[in-house]
Amino acid sequence: MIFYIKQKILTFGDKFSIYDEAGNEVYYVEGEIFTKRLHIYDSNRLELAFIRQRLFSLPLKFEILQDGDVVAAISRKFSILRQNYKVEGLGWSVSGDFTGHCYDINTGDSCVARISKAWFTLGDAYQIDIQSGVDEILVLAMVLAIDAEIDASSN
Repeated sequence: MIFYIKQKILTFGDKFSIYDEAGNEVYYVEGEIFTKRLHIYDSNRLELAFIRQRLFSLPLKFEILQDGDVVAAISRKFSILRQNYKVEGLGWSVSGDFTGHCYDINTGDSCVARISKAWFTLGDAYQIDIQSGVDEILVLAMVLAIDAEIDASSN
């Protein structure tokens, strides 16, 4: 299934809408002002996942929580030649061109999701192609966590 994440601009705090292939808003993401905390809500504004930056961690680490439990943690691996991310808790790996915002989320030798950035848009916009049977909320949360880590690292 294909989803599109579109950042809303001119707002206080991070806000994103997530659309399905038909252009229907299916999820809404709202960030807390002055923090790297994001809440993913369904169309009824029920929280499905929470992303937070773990304070005082080097490298920066972002955790994904569902129902108050940490289900995954994402951090950048140190590498001189290229960016890599370490994913704890899901058995997933992330590879690709992060500065170009074109990367894959993998489990073992199969691709779970393919992410690409839409260029020439106001605010960030991503297309996420998720394989069937994969928890779409976890994939969307991971994409948002990586986006938050890239943003925090560039500041």
